[in-house]
Amino acid sequence: MAEKVLELRSWAEKEAEKGGSGERDSAPRHTDREWRQVSVNHRDCLGAAKCPFGEECFAEVARDKAQKSHLIVTNHSLLAIDAIEGVPMIPEYDAVVIDEAHELVARVTQAATDELTAAEVERAARRAQKHIEGSEADDLADASDALRAAINETSPGRLITLPEVVSDALVLVRDAARSALSALPKPKDSEGADPGFQQAKGGLQEVFTTAERMAAASEHDVIWLNEGGDRIPPRLCVAPLQVWAQMREKLLTEKTVVFASATLKLGGDFGPVAGSLGLKAEERTEVGAGAQRTDDVLPWIGLDVGSPFDYGKQGILYVARHLPPPGRDGMGAKTLDEIVDLVDAADGRTLGLFSSRRAAEAAAEVVRQKLPHLTTLAQGDAQLPELAAQFVADPHTVLFGTLSLWQGLDVPGDTCQLVIIDRIPFPRPDDPLMSARQQAADKAGGNGFMQVADRGARLDRGGPSRRGD
Repeated sequence: MAEKVLELRSWAEKEAEKGGSGERDSAPRHTDREWRQVSVNHRDCLGAAKCPFGEECFAEVARDKAQKSHLIVTNHSLLAIDAIEGVPMIPEYDAVVIDEAHELVARVTQAATDELTAAEVERAARRAQKHIEGSEADDLADASDALRAAINETSPGRLITLPEVVSDALVLVRDAARSALSALPKPKDSEGADPGFQQAKGGLQEVFTTAERMAAASEHDVIWLNEGGDRIPPRLCVAPLQVWAQMREKLLTEKTVVFASATLKLGGDFGPVAGSLGLKAEERTEVGAGAQRTDDVLPWIGLDVGSPFDYGKQGILYVARHLPPPGRDGMGAKTLDEIVDLVDAADGRTLGLFSSRRAAEAAAEVVRQKLPHLTTLAQGDAQLPELAAQFVADPHTVLFGTLSLWQGLDVPGDTCQLVIIDRIPFPRPDDPLMSARQQAADKAGGNGFMQVADRGARLDRGGPSRRGD
């Protein structure tokens, strides 16, 4: 860890000297844990005016550059935080073009999702103890114990109605965090630039806001308990049931928006995806119709420009019907042998999409053993940009990963000639948010499976960039 931190520090200094961007993608190979040692999040940031490194901060330099630019290229998450959450991340703009727009609902939902663990509450209390003279921080620590006990008594999954023990624990955390915030002293000039004080205040504010939202148990939110896993504690999660209203009000009403994607039409119709983005079917108009935007009406045009590719001649769909159906125990020997034969026939040039990280790693290990003359990469071996660059540079390379590996990946030319999918990526039927949205669609008179689960699967099947398939 120490060696990697020093290596990242040296890289950052060189980036600053040459006027580099300091973006993580260009950093030496590292893990998420190592990156956290050298980075700071928005909650802990002191701000350029108070930080001794404010003038050379990569984020501040990027923000200044963006303020002077006419065109800004960013990602879905920053757009969602800026437009939907109201946190200023992007300079003022009038028009926005959203590529891979079928993913936007998921990114907006992700930006509006909050999590709470007993460990986070405990950490917030511990940090606050250094700055609070009274017992308020100790009360918050006691509330963290109550939350931990409540979580341990609750089964993982969606919490349609908050169990009393969970509701009581959330109220305790909310009230204790609010009292601790009030007990913080007004910072002096020196304390205002103290990272410890900033962390304590930010941690308390985040715990209070999340606990307050969960305790409210709004019908517009979905709450569930995630059981966690290796080194990941169980955590309460809350996400909006729908995000179309926020997008309509905070993005579409004030901006000119172009949604672009290869998978915006379902069954020949733009309607389902348009509805999820905040557009109404009756508002659709035609090119040249001259419809006017009002406070209540947002005219929109759906335009299918087709594809330059003849998929019937340029691609082959192969379904290995002789293989056993996929199960919960992972891929069997026959499936792995089939993958090896296909990769061998393609002499590398293979991109694999798997339903789990474990399946991708298992396939990669078998291919490495049986085809040692090829370069086999698996998601997690390095940062995704580094893996993609290596895959594109050497055609005799195999790259295996999960759905997140494919999003935005462009592999033109001969680099990718074989795409393997282990199973059609339908959302899990017990996914709390998906199941809640399906039930809401059914209740509204629609078809929950077709509108939510099947739409999610169809959109996920968009895969990597069509330009290189």
